[in-house]
Parts: sequence; structure tokens; C-alpha cells
Amino acid sequence: MKRSAVEIGWRGRRNSRRGEHRSHSGLAAAWERAAPNLGRLLVFVLILHATSTSRAADPESPHPHQGLIEPFAGPPPELELDAAQERALAAGQSIFTSLEGKAGGRGLAVQDIAASPQEVWSRIRDFSDYPRMVDHIQECEPYYENGSDIRVRFVLKILSFRYEYYIKHDFRPEAGYASWTLDYSRNSDLDDSVGYWAVIPHPTKPGHSRLFYSIDMRMRGWFPGPLRRLLARQGLRTATSWVKREAESAAREDDELRATGGRNDRDRS
Repeated sequence: MKRSAVEIGWRGRRNSRRGEHRSHSGLAAAWERAAPNLGRLLVFVLILHATSTSRAADPESPHPHQGLIEPFAGPPPELELDAAQERALAAGQSIFTSLEGKAGGRGLAVQDIAASPQEVWSRIRDFSDYPRMVDHIQECEPYYENGSDIRVRFVLKILSFRYEYYIKHDFRPEAGYASWTLDYSRNSDLDDSVGYWAVIPHPTKPGHSRLFYSIDMRMRGWFPGPLRRLLARQGLRTATSWVKREAESAAREDDELRATGGRNDRDRS
């Protein structure tokens, strides 16, 4: 099957718990072989996971812990791209690589976008429109904002399975990035989640942008390593593609309005 993206340097984490590895080795191997068929695989594992874990998101109760994954602190690290990666981006593809840190490799997606950084940030910041823009996001509503501290409730629904979680953003578009963790003062269905967006002016194309996206997320209960890595890659691809689609669409509307002498009153936060 021909891939529409270039995957480079991806490293997943291995399950180090030998007991789990022995008891699930045959099932994990089957999932690894079935990985190209994401649809049927996702249905099966969601049913398995939903029946083996309990979900009890509650804004009135604190999360069971205060963070298991090392969060990003401050601006994300700079990433040097090689010639092959630059060619892939120039061809409109997204690329996937890894960031190395104390906790190991984290997936990173990079995408060039034919829209200004301001336009890209306006799409990322428009949380109320996420249910329209982002697949499987059923609800999305900010519930607290104080400067760069923006907290948002998300409801993710895949098939009949519903996951509610609360994200605390450190939103700094003026510095070129926004990072996040769970809001640990509220109980989320996710076990943990950290990540960041970064947007810079394109190095060679005025008026264009380069988008970076990274996430590290853990579900509650046991989740097979091969499938977790597969879903992580799919999540990276999906995240950059919706931002590209929405930002470029908004940029085209702006160009059309300017060409016709119209006026665009869209709020660009």
C-alpha cells in the first residue's frame, strides 16, 4: 500500500513487563500482522479495552496522579531536517520523526502549510469549532482562561466509546508554541497526556508556515504496544492534516476577499 507520508526514525516503546508480554504475546503478534487494516483492528481493541477498564471523568474530583509522563517545559527543541525530509515537505507530505528525551523517543509530525502562522494559530486556538474540524471530537469547550493558561474539556467519541478529558494548555503563540498536560485537578478518562504545537514562518516561502506537533498519551488499563504505536502514528498524521486543511481554506477565503475588495472580519486570536 502506498503511503502518503514519509515516516522517518520512528521508535516506539516496548513493554518491559515480562508477565504481560508472555500472557499477551500471541495476541500482540496478531495485532502487529493486522496493523495495515486499522479499521477492524481499532474496532476490536476498543471493544476489548472498553470492557476491561472503567471510565469516570469527573470535574469535581482530582486525577489519580499528578503526571506520569515528563511534560514539555518551555519552547520545544529545535529540529534539523535533512534533504529528504525537506523534499517530502515541499511535495505536500507530512513527515514523522522522533524527539529523544529522558523518557525515550516521542513521535513528532511536521507539515508545511500554505497559510501564515497567524492563520494557523487561529485554527488551533478555535476550540469551540473543533467538533467540526477534528474527526471524533464530539464536544470541546474552554472552561478556564488566565493569560497563557487555557483549560479545555474534550469529549472524544469513536464508535460508541466516549472518552472525556481535561487539558491544561500553556498557550504562547507569540513565542511560537503551545504545550499541554492533563488538568490534574480534574479526573480524566485518559491516564495521561502531554504534547505541544509549534508554528514557525516557513524558511523559504513568505506567507507560509511550518507546523510541528508532538503528543505522548496513555490510556487507562493495558493497551498493546504495537497498536499503541500504530494509533500514535495515525494520530500525528490526523492532527497535522486537519490544521493544514482548515488553515489553507481560511487563507484562500482571505485571498478571495482581498481580490474582490471584500473584508474579512474573522477573529484571529
